[in-house]
Amino acid sequence: MRLLGFRNLFFAQTLSLLGTQITLLALPLAALLLLDASAAQVSLLAAAEYAPILLFGLPAGAWVERMKKRPVLLISDAARAIALGVVPVAYLLDMLTLPLLFVVAFVVGLGTLFFDVAQMSYLPLLLPEDQLADGNAKLEGSRSFAQLAGPSAGGALVALVTAPVAILVDALSYLGSFVLLLFVKGRDTATPPAERQGLGKEIAEGVRFVIGHPVLRPLALADAAANFAFAAVLALQVVFAADDLHLGATAIGIVLAVGNAGGLVGAVLSGKLSERVPAGPLLIGSIVLFTVGAAVLPLATDAWTFGLGLFVVYLGVVVYNVVSVTMRQLATPERLLGRMNATLRFIEWGTLPLGAVVGGLLVAPLGIRTVLWLAAGVCALSVLPPLLSPVRSLKNNQLQEVPA
Repeated sequence: MRLLGFRNLFFAQTLSLLGTQITLLALPLAALLLLDASAAQVSLLAAAEYAPILLFGLPAGAWVERMKKRPVLLISDAARAIALGVVPVAYLLDMLTLPLLFVVAFVVGLGTLFFDVAQMSYLPLLLPEDQLADGNAKLEGSRSFAQLAGPSAGGALVALVTAPVAILVDALSYLGSFVLLLFVKGRDTATPPAERQGLGKEIAEGVRFVIGHPVLRPLALADAAANFAFAAVLALQVVFAADDLHLGATAIGIVLAVGNAGGLVGAVLSGKLSERVPAGPLLIGSIVLFTVGAAVLPLATDAWTFGLGLFVVYLGVVVYNVVSVTMRQLATPERLLGRMNATLRFIEWGTLPLGAVVGGLLVAPLGIRTVLWLAAGVCALSVLPPLLSPVRSLKNNQLQEVPA
């Protein structure tokens, strides 16, 4: 029953992420091509999607723990489907504006926040501990497959049938994910009312647990730095490809897909690497790898060099994600999973809107290539917290001895 529940969750996430990757390209292209948005405005659009993390990131964990996880996943998918469905309708009615796109991006980000916290808290309920690393690898493989197929499909859809129609495809993907989640069966828990301490106390307990943990704290700091850098890259990659490399929508989709293939390779390799390489060194090596990829990006003069840099970035990122997420899940008691995930998301993802805004604002005075160089430098700094902590010496390749 547990494996059946995981399988349905896996397919639901795959479908949802596939559509999300289409919108990752279609939404900024809609702003660029239909509304003549600037690089700074496109960066602000990305920031709007990340803003819910700053506003609701910490209470989200406590709220998720008080509810069963599957209903949270269902509501999150429904909200994102409705928000994205507004875009093609507004386009048909000649009412599409940048402020409307900002609102849509915000609602999608809010749904993604709750979906992510609930999904990561749900997974340990669906799988035994000795299968968590493999389950996380499969979910990262799902993400990488979506990142591989989504941008090329999105680029083709934008070129053939316009960005609003591509966004409609994403809305339908969330509806498909919603239907699949209806068939997820397995243990699902919620904190009983008698055990609740009040929202403020519960949030504080989750924050203290993460900040005081010898493994979770350096992971949070590393993620915060890396995500700050990646946010700038993600917000500007379409602009860089279109304006500096002079690529069309279809070519941009293909390049992003080639780059994201690195994530799929990372998902396939991460299980085998975890069996052969100690967890700490593997995690640090993955940071070095995605930093090297980030340094290739500002050197790009054509589509293939840019795609190669993205390939190496995502290869390192996915290996890192599999190892770090499994560490977190095994280091955390079940009753704190939601708050741990939400606290980490607040710390890590809270830097995403900052990175997107800072990257966009620096384009005018410094140029996109200089901003990409700065992002690579911040990636390099992200290795310091785990390197200077007990994380570097974790040797149990099943991650069963992470201190609680």
